[in-house]
Amino acid sequence: MVRMEHELRPIFDPASVAVVGASEREGSLGRVVMQNIIEGGFSGPLFAVNPRYDQVMGVPCFAAVSQLPQPVDLIVVVTPASAVPGVIEDAGAYGVPGGVVLSAGFSEMGEVGRGLEAAMLTNARRHGLRLIGPNCVGIIRPRARLNATFSFQGAAAGRLALLSQSGAVCTAILDWAPAHSVGFSSVVSMGIAADIGFGEALDFLASDSHTDAILLYIEGIRDAQSFMSGLRAAARAKPVVVVKAGRHSGGAKAAASHTGSIVGTDDVFDAALRRAGVVRVLELDQLFSVATILSSQHVVEGGRLGMVTNAGGPGVLAADRAADVDIPLAELSPSTIAVLDAALPPHWSRGNPVDVLGDAPPERYEAAIQAVVADEGVDGLLVMFTPQAITPPERIAEQLAAMAPGIEKPLLACWLGETQVAPAREILRQAGIPQFNTPEAAVEAFAAVASYRRNQELLRQTPGPISGIPHRDLPLARSIIAGALAAGREELRSVEARDLMAAYGIPVVRAVSARDAAEAVAAAEAAGFPVAMKINSADISHKTDVGGVRLSLANAEEVAAEFDAMLTRVATNAPTARLDGVTVEAMHTVIHGRELLAGAMRDVAFGAAVVFGSGGTLVEVLRDRAIALPPLNEVIVQDLVDRTRAAKLLGSLRGNPPADRAAVEAVLLAVSQLVCDLPEVMELDINPLVASERGVMAVDARVSISPPPEGAGRYSHLAIEPYPEDLESHQQLSDGTAVEIRAIRPEDADAEQDFVRRLSPRSRTFRFRNALQELSSEMLVRFTQIDYRREMALVAVLEDGSQVGVARYVVAPDQRSAEFAIVISDELQGKGLGTLMLRRLSDVARLRGLTRIFGEVQQQNITMLELARDLGFVVGPVAGDPAIVRVEKRLD
Repeated sequence: MVRMEHELRPIFDPASVAVVGASEREGSLGRVVMQNIIEGGFSGPLFAVNPRYDQVMGVPCFAAVSQLPQPVDLIVVVTPASAVPGVIEDAGAYGVPGGVVLSAGFSEMGEVGRGLEAAMLTNARRHGLRLIGPNCVGIIRPRARLNATFSFQGAAAGRLALLSQSGAVCTAILDWAPAHSVGFSSVVSMGIAADIGFGEALDFLASDSHTDAILLYIEGIRDAQSFMSGLRAAARAKPVVVVKAGRHSGGAKAAASHTGSIVGTDDVFDAALRRAGVVRVLELDQLFSVATILSSQHVVEGGRLGMVTNAGGPGVLAADRAADVDIPLAELSPSTIAVLDAALPPHWSRGNPVDVLGDAPPERYEAAIQAVVADEGVDGLLVMFTPQAITPPERIAEQLAAMAPGIEKPLLACWLGETQVAPAREILRQAGIPQFNTPEAAVEAFAAVASYRRNQELLRQTPGPISGIPHRDLPLARSIIAGALAAGREELRSVEARDLMAAYGIPVVRAVSARDAAEAVAAAEAAGFPVAMKINSADISHKTDVGGVRLSLANAEEVAAEFDAMLTRVATNAPTARLDGVTVEAMHTVIHGRELLAGAMRDVAFGAAVVFGSGGTLVEVLRDRAIALPPLNEVIVQDLVDRTRAAKLLGSLRGNPPADRAAVEAVLLAVSQLVCDLPEVMELDINPLVASERGVMAVDARVSISPPPEGAGRYSHLAIEPYPEDLESHQQLSDGTAVEIRAIRPEDADAEQDFVRRLSPRSRTFRFRNALQELSSEMLVRFTQIDYRREMALVAVLEDGSQVGVARYVVAPDQRSAEFAIVISDELQGKGLGTLMLRRLSDVARLRGLTRIFGEVQQQNITMLELARDLGFVVGPVAGDPAIVRVEKRLD
């Protein structure tokens, strides 16, 4: 299977360009852009479009795009916003495939601007013209010598790609880069991203052979599913480093107003980045240093940091910051200590940080660095230097620069000071060693690097929507939700919420509704004293705050009296709330109970998210919570729990036995399943979830609901598509062989490799165009860790787990068609497996909205051609290659 040329190629690598709105007027946007393209040395045909000129800066000028000698690959639009829809219609009708709209005045400016933006998009989509912008600085591709921006600073060629939502950040980085010898493969100002968003740009850069790492500056996103799909695909191929603005409410509001994008909760955004396998940094300086480290090909094994310094103070500062960001200081082995004892003065620090003392010459630094780097307990190294009268700073920098090529671990440097260390910093920069002005900044950068390995592990997780939940009763759960919605309610009653938890196997204290004192007494006697009484109202989220909770009621008299008192008290404290009596439940009392919070929320940008942390009445005060995007599995749940302070409470504490952590994690898996199944659930709070050595118990639960938007898909409320277990089927071949056909999973990598090795040379040649012996590690990752929204791979597996067939498709850039490939093990060819798999693959493509599936087949592959014809594919030639034919089938 051969991927078609990417749909964005004409934008990123245009063969010809036209500037619409080009001008000779000094200071005008049209003149600046034309000047940048000319001075940048773009070698392809360049045209200007403006009815006022015959030529602009010596470049031929035409009245309209449709009057150009031939359609260009890319138009750069700098006209007023009001003219843009007409320009796009004219260009699209003439066959132009791509555009960059620098003009402002669209959705960021209100109703009139939104109308112009809608018209522009309608015209573009009618003709298949893809757009970057509007309201952007433009695009730079140094390798193509294209600077289609209004920035006064170009970019040197390099292997880092920058995508920025802010034009100002783009221009600031372009101004900063030359002094720091930073070059780019691409610089793209995304602007409003009305058409092409981060997801599609990331998709292009993931396969761009000139890009080693991708840098993102993000303020908000418009399409979480596309963003996550593109981000996860890119992160599987190369490091991605992100700076996200709007971490706090004031910045978020500014970002939203700036770009018109959706800005969700920051900790949900952080959870999304973790699941995508990318690294988040907090400052622009770290963006480049972290990307440099990650793209160096040094494997990041963990977070244990070693330090070498010539002064105690910087070491203390670095160690303190490491503790703040959960970076463990590496514990040096006895053999390393012995080596250092022999190489350093007797009064060295004898631990990490390794203080080589202020008079250390380059040779002493070299010995210490070699010893620390060689220690298997060290995952990365920070070398620090403070100016001393004895040793010039540049001598130590030269020594480190000479050693750097032989150091196979992340290496960072911090030369403290300014004037005296400036030449040394230049030496480090020229050597490609990330250097920082303060120890704290260096440690923060290493923390980001260390998070890369953890996040990559989360990226490899492909949990299914079913998590082995016992006694899951989906029909009951759906009937509870449907009944409440039919009654016009936006929140489940307390009893309904508990029934919903029970439907997912979550242990819950059962409650009984009571509308008068007599019913309350009867419920209490049935439950057994002592009991708890709680107000029953869909309008009250925090019952304790309004006097709606009473515990340990010991007898019928207390229950009867409290019923009347509670209704009176709550009516006074919450006069607008609708009261529906009370609920009565048995007291749940455990000796070593820990109060936790488990639940879910609906983020405006990323949809459903699972929440875990410390619970109880002080949950808002403690603010101990971690978030993960569903679907979850055991690995993701363990990471979720570990990121909270509550995790420490689950262990042995002051002689108390450890809580049943496995039971806690089972509840979180159930919550994940619940929100995957039920898009109506907007918010879910199990608080408290009491955990002890005997298990867990949900003492109270609250569930907010809302009907899904009309036309929403099954998983439209999720940013990450779950593993499609609904595609699993069991089939029998013509010779009686039983096979399971299902979607591929990351854990299929070994079976996939074995399958390819067992193929005959002829079968491997038909599938891969060459007789490769086995798949590379990169190909295995690419083939088994897929995004089910962007592609599909079905595998056929025997009862012993061996793989005997693969059929896959990849969605084409037009998002309406897909290219497929299929290969069957030699021993099962001719037994109907190929027919089963290709038919099933076509059905999946149709169900997912695709209208056409196609592939390229070698003329010699007679069996495949016969299979395609039998299934209704049309067979035709491929221009310029008589050895290949194209097979294609309409799916609608």
